Amino acid sequence: MSKTLEITNLQVYPVKEPQGKLRAFARVVLADQLQLNGLRVYDGAKGLFVSYPNDVSRKGEEYHQIYHPVSNELRASIEKTVLEEYQAAIAG
Repeated sequence: MSKTLEITNLQVYPVKEPQGKLRAFARVVLADQLQLNGLRVYDGAKGLFVSYPNDVSRKGEEYHQIYHPVSNELRASIEKTVLEEYQAAIAG
């Protein structure tokens, strides 16, 4: 049984003058119940992708994601929606 959390609100903030690979910040609300802040849009070797917030480990040696979608279905839905909104925002 597959359940998908509906994206009920989305805000994308393109970086005005990109430096490096960062292109935008995003905020997503799922099912009017959970807000995900700190998502970032990067332009990587294989094109645009959405990155989730990272935090350094207690030992300070590696990073781990603070939160992330558990299912590939939700990850794909969030990435598709955020990237479409990013493209619309930069198109004017």
